[in-house]
Amino acid sequence: MKPLPLIGVAALVAGCSTPLPPAPWQSSAPPHPDSAAEGAPVQSVALTVDGYKRDVARAIYRNNPENLFDGAPPPTLRAVVVLSIHIDPAGRPLRLAVLRSNGYRELEEIALASVRRAAPLPMPNRLIARNGEAEFVETWLFRDDGRFQIRSLAEAQATLED
Repeated sequence: MKPLPLIGVAALVAGCSTPLPPAPWQSSAPPHPDSAAEGAPVQSVALTVDGYKRDVARAIYRNNPENLFDGAPPPTLRAVVVLSIHIDPAGRPLRLAVLRSNGYRELEEIALASVRRAAPLPMPNRLIARNGEAEFVETWLFRDDGRFQIRSLAEAQATLED
């Protein structure tokens, strides 16, 4: 193989340094809630309530790692806590209420505290908000050890046969 003349190498290198146009996924859209700086509210880009619930659940997961468990929820759960959540346009929880529980007050408080700890939550976009706030119901699945997953992000629950 013949060595390339120096001028040919210089042209080849110069051609490689030409900046490429941005990729289609590198848009100027608001950042996804997973990329937010800690404590800074971000605008959710979700267009449905279910998508917004997943954005909020991811924010809760980021701010409560010590309370989470990995893998599929076990076939038998210690508790299921269902919360009604109202979030203002700035991502602040306005109202939190326990709608359903097995009666384990300490687990209800863990669920409520996990939402408060994650504030400010992703800001709901105008398509999600009604009367200026987002409102939805979310479910916390608790194992025997008191660790949880949120239904919107949880894997399918294990069965007794697994």
